[in-house]
Amino acid sequence: MRIRRKSRPTTHTDVDRQPLASSGRPKPSIIVMMVGLVTGAGLMALSGCQSMPGRMVTVHESAYRDVDRTCEALRAAIEAQGFTCKGVLNLNQSMAKHGVHLDRQVRVVQFGRAEYAHDMLTDTPEVSAFMPCAFGVYEGDDGKIHVSGMNRALMAQMFGGTVADVMGKRVARDEAAIFKALEHDAQR
Repeated sequence: MRIRRKSRPTTHTDVDRQPLASSGRPKPSIIVMMVGLVTGAGLMALSGCQSMPGRMVTVHESAYRDVDRTCEALRAAIEAQGFTCKGVLNLNQSMAKHGVHLDRQVRVVQFGRAEYAHDMLTDTPEVSAFMPCAFGVYEGDDGKIHVSGMNRALMAQMFGGTVADVMGKRVARDEAAIFKALEHDAQR
């Protein structure tokens, strides 16, 4: 004699008894996972966009007391590192010609290296918009002299390839040596 079991109607609590994952917890739905993934990616992107502007420019305090002396020492350190100093632009003078006056001294020191430029322009000529490299030298609100520059290593990551190799590795390495020489020169 066979005993027949009565089938019972499905209830809401039966749905909660779906197969468990190997950890003993219910399997999360694909939709919940996708929502979490998209939300997490969005928060990461927002965080990156918020912090990016502050990271794109590096600022170093100069050991010199005036803008012109800092520019002279910077030029010497640039040339000692194998770059050519393209010139020092006096923004106060050039703006004054147009009737605009700054309350503080500001200069732009331009520099480059032909072989680095060749490598990048051969592969990615659109980066010519970032050439030559430049440092800003200015008097800060604190009365001290500062040297600013693009965070070339971070910017190079966005381009990848040859630009990442040249700007992100070689130029970034050489800039570190320039600042070290500038600091050493000031201590003499």
